[in-house]
Amino acid sequence: MTRRLEGKVAIVCGAGASGGGISIGTATAITLAREGAKVFAVDRDIALAELARTEIEKAGGTCALHQCDIADAASVAAMVAACRETFGGVDILFNNVGLFLGGGPEETSEDDFDRLMTVNVKGMFLTVKSVLPEMLRRGGGSIVNNASICAIRYQMPSMAYSVSKAGVLQITQNVGVQYAAKGIRCNAVLPGNILTDRFVARVKSVVGDGYEAEVRKWGDQVPSGLAGEPWDVANAVLFLASDEAKYINATQIVIDGGLSASVVGHAI
Repeated sequence: MTRRLEGKVAIVCGAGASGGGISIGTATAITLAREGAKVFAVDRDIALAELARTEIEKAGGTCALHQCDIADAASVAAMVAACRETFGGVDILFNNVGLFLGGGPEETSEDDFDRLMTVNVKGMFLTVKSVLPEMLRRGGGSIVNNASICAIRYQMPSMAYSVSKAGVLQITQNVGVQYAAKGIRCNAVLPGNILTDRFVARVKSVVGDGYEAEVRKWGDQVPSGLAGEPWDVANAVLFLASDEAKYINATQIVIDGGLSASVVGHAI
C-alpha cells in the first residue's frame, strides 16, 4: 500500500450500496480510504452508506457519514460545510450520484426528463459549485465526475439519461480548464457494463431465478468478454484523484473493456 492520498480529505457522493451488493460509490470510498484519505461518505439515504464506513473503519481508516440531497442547493452547501467542520476542508470530490431511466423521446415523459436533468446535471453543478471555494482555500484539489459511455455512444434507448451524461462531460471540461491555473483538476470516468449492486438487483427483479444468464449477457457484449466490477471504476478514480495524474485535466477515462470502440450491442 503506497498511501497515495495520505492527509487528503475526500467527499464521495453516492457512497451507499443497496441490493446486497457493492456500488461504485462504496468501492471508491473504500479504495480512497485504503490509500490514506479521510472519507466523507455522502448519500441521500445515509443508512446505505454504512457498509462503506464499516469496511473503512475495519481496515483502520477514517470515515464520516452525511445525508444530502444533491439536487438541493442548501443541502449541498450544508454538506460541504459539515465536511470542513469534520475534517478541515476538501481535497477530492467524487461526484457519483446519478439516476437512470430508459426510453427514447416518445417514451420519455417531460417530468422524467426534468427529473434526470435535476439529479444528473444540476446536482453535479451544485456539488462542484460548493466544493470549489474549499479547494481554492487549500490551494488546489481534484474533482472526478461519474458519467457513462452513454455520453459518447448509443447503447440502448435512454435519450434523457444520455443527454444528462453528455452534460456531465461539459461540466468536467469547463471546470477543468477554468480552474487549472489555480491547482484544481476536473476529470470524468465513463463506466460501461459494470456489475453494480443496483444492476444485479434490477436483473433479479425482472428475470428471477434465471438472472445469472442475463448477467452473463451483459459481459458477452464486451470485447474483453466480461462485465466490469465497481472496483475497476474505483481504481480509475483513485488514479485521477492522486498526484500521479497531476498532468491529466479536463478529460475522461473510459472504463468499458473496449465496448465503446466496438459495434453497438444491445443491452437489457
